[in-house]
This record gives sequence, C-alpha cells and structure tokens, in this order.
Amino acid sequence: MSHTQAVPVSPLKQWWLKWRFHLNILLILIPLGFMPKYFSDAKLFRGEAGLGANVITGIQAGPYTLDVAELRDEAPRRDRSSDLTISAGDFKVFRAALCKACVNDVKAVYLRIGKPRSLRAAGTIFFGAPYAMATNLPIPPRTKPDAQIWITVEGWDGSMHQASVPLAKASPATVAWLEHKGGKK
Repeated sequence: MSHTQAVPVSPLKQWWLKWRFHLNILLILIPLGFMPKYFSDAKLFRGEAGLGANVITGIQAGPYTLDVAELRDEAPRRDRSSDLTISAGDFKVFRAALCKACVNDVKAVYLRIGKPRSLRAAGTIFFGAPYAMATNLPIPPRTKPDAQIWITVEGWDGSMHQASVPLAKASPATVAWLEHKGGKK
C-alpha cells in the first residue's frame, strides 16, 4: 500500500481554477464594446454613410461638378513620423466625389489652402475611386480663420479649372481650432 500525500495547492492556482472561465468571457466581451465605432468607421470608409461631415454639394469648377466634405468634424491632427520629435505639421482629411458625367473627363483633383500659383503648386492630390476620393490637407501654421480652400480640377485635355470654398464652410472645426490657436503666428 502506497502512502501518497496531496500536494497543497497555492491560493493563486485555486483562484485561477475558479475564475478562469469568467476571465475568458470578459476577454471576449471587452472588444465588443468597440464594435459600434468600428462598424460606423467601416460604413463611412465604404461610402455608405456619405462623404463625411459638412458636405458641400454642387461645387462648380469649370464644366465639372463635385462634392467635398471633411471626413470627421474635428480639429486637424498632428502628423508624426517614426521619430516623435519630428512633425510634418497639422493635417485634415477631406473627401470628394465627382459627378457621374465628369468621371471620365477628369484626370486629377487637387485641394489646397490659399490660391495655387500654378499646377505644380496645386496642393494635395485626391486619391481613390472617383465617387469617394480622399486627401490629407496640410494646414499651414500661418493660416487665417477666413482662408479659402481651393479645388483644382485637371482634365485629360490639359485644361485646369478652379473653385474656392471658405474654410469656415468646409470645416468649422478647423476654423475654431485656428481661432483657439491664435490664427496667424
């Protein structure tokens, strides 16, 4: 007959054996709290929720018509490179959609704060599908709250057409951010 004695179980192991099921359920439930934001973002990026906030429809740039909106109604975000001490400045995401009739005639669409001097300085180019294009617009440090954003549309025939929209109409959050920041440095 063998005399074996039970090894005492530590309190930590007893606690783990008792609560491991409940902790695993909690690990599944915590990410579910973030799902509504994930689905709303996915819907916005697919274009099912429109272009974004503050949509300006029917902007006429020569023979072309387009809609422009800021992605989110929030202040511009600071862009950081891999080195946290270097910053490329503040950026705001804008989206645009071309009219159905002008999709095949438009080569590129650009966005800029302030009137562009030439096509070489037309601003940031929109990328993506013609009905859901996006760009990161840099906000210059000396931007005034009454500034204009300029949309430049380049056609396949080489023509260049421009339109402007007040920044206050396109992005009220950016204007509030500029006023809070102090406008012109």
